[in-house]
Amino acid sequence: MLWNKWTFASIFLFVVTVIFGQDPPYLLMLTVAQIIYVPLTLQLIMSKQDWFSRYYLYFSVPAYLSVVLLHISNESNWDGLLAAIYLIFTIIVAVYGIRRFLTRGFIHFEEFAIDIALIFLSIGGMWFFAHITEIDTGFSPIITWLTAIHFHYAAFLLPIFIGLLGRIYKPKSYPVAASILIISLILLALGITFSVWVEWISVVFYMVGIYMVIYITSRTPLANNVQKGLILVSFGSLGVTILFSFLYAFGRLTKNFTISIDFMLQFHGFLNCVLFALFGLIGWSISVPSAKTNKWTFPVSQIRGRMVIGEKILPQIQDDPNTDFHRGLVDDMSIYEPFIDLSTLSSGIRNFYENTLDYKLYARVHWRGWFKPFATIYRLMSSFVQQINLPLSSKRIEMTGGIIKINDDLDGRNTPRAWVRKVNKKATFVALYSWHQKEDRTYMNIALPLPCSSMIGILELNQIGSELHLSSKKQKVNSDAGIYLAWNQHLLALPIEETFHVKEIEDGRLYAEHHMWIFSIPFLKITYTIEHHDLLAKNAFSNK
Repeated sequence: MLWNKWTFASIFLFVVTVIFGQDPPYLLMLTVAQIIYVPLTLQLIMSKQDWFSRYYLYFSVPAYLSVVLLHISNESNWDGLLAAIYLIFTIIVAVYGIRRFLTRGFIHFEEFAIDIALIFLSIGGMWFFAHITEIDTGFSPIITWLTAIHFHYAAFLLPIFIGLLGRIYKPKSYPVAASILIISLILLALGITFSVWVEWISVVFYMVGIYMVIYITSRTPLANNVQKGLILVSFGSLGVTILFSFLYAFGRLTKNFTISIDFMLQFHGFLNCVLFALFGLIGWSISVPSAKTNKWTFPVSQIRGRMVIGEKILPQIQDDPNTDFHRGLVDDMSIYEPFIDLSTLSSGIRNFYENTLDYKLYARVHWRGWFKPFATIYRLMSSFVQQINLPLSSKRIEMTGGIIKINDDLDGRNTPRAWVRKVNKKATFVALYSWHQKEDRTYMNIALPLPCSSMIGILELNQIGSELHLSSKKQKVNSDAGIYLAWNQHLLALPIEETFHVKEIEDGRLYAEHHMWIFSIPFLKITYTIEHHDLLAKNAFSNK
């Protein structure tokens, strides 16, 4: 795939730079990345159908020529303009990464790694601009230049190579290894710039991540042995250079240097330029794995909120206020068969979903300790918006409200209805309930209007004994389950998961637990006690 006009053009420009260059040879480590590795790597991931590919020629060629002119010409007043042209190009690449992300979201972690790489390249462009224009960054010119190199190699090439690896083979350890590397890349840049402690810690994390990736690569079914060998050499070279980075970072930490910066420039730079970048690029070009496409076909509520949701949204979306309310969140639980069996499902659970207004709801909110600072900030916004407005305390609260018919034409889904929940007569949740079918599965389809957008929860229902389990976690690859953000015509998968587990603890009384995770880290638990009005009346009479 590499043997095309772009390859020959890049090699030609680099040869011209080497022959006529005015700068020290070590600066070519960055130049070879800018005019060979960056354009050829972009060729591996561009789609012929997207805007970036169609207009790539117009904004890339001036950028690459600018880099060459900076090397072959003497220092002049035009240097800043030439560096700015390359910077603008990297910003366009970053916009491409952002647009890729916004059409997909956090689904397919391997594509997210590529998105991050495209965004990181713009940071490399900024440091390159600072180096050429001699902006006072507070650091020496060599540190500024090294940071630019870091964002072209470690922060651009490496995440893309990792993303391509994940397109082929993605075991459970893959997201962990990729996350460690992405986080450590950011920490390493901060460490080089600000703190030797942060630098040393980031190198330790980097070591763990790269050795995990090497192991995953050894298990990956690549196209042939040549490709596998080249990619193993590419990642393996990082496994070697990271050892010297560890010694160098440890020397910076203890002031007892066993590895000099000159050695790092020569040895570390050579291995990164040749074994990691060149071998990796050739290896992946032998057979480029295709990206997994995501086409969501399930119905999405077309209702969007304004700045304040709460009950203020109801006049905009409510059907004829004079018609009867819905009695439950669903009209008939049998639509979720065969994944639930109404003959064995607790009758109280079925009755709650079909006759929700016959029950009183009591809740306790439990924020995880690590998330409480974020919850406090979030509470300031949610109390104004009046949506998903959960209290900070874990005191038992009563949730009141009703289930209101929604205009079908405005919403666009099957028999939608709004369940409005209040705490102390103030709206806490406005959730728009519906359902949809795909193949043999019926999903609960819930929308929570937000300002100019809506959060969509698609839940799978499964029965465990006589109890009910609802989850946004995908049980199959082609499952619709998940949490999404809808805005305009876009649907963005969010890194949030939730489960509900509902059981009947006695006749007329249910207990439910709602768990939520972000990036697979638990941050919220809500427990519900749900009591039928007849049970409450019976208890009140008994007390008398």
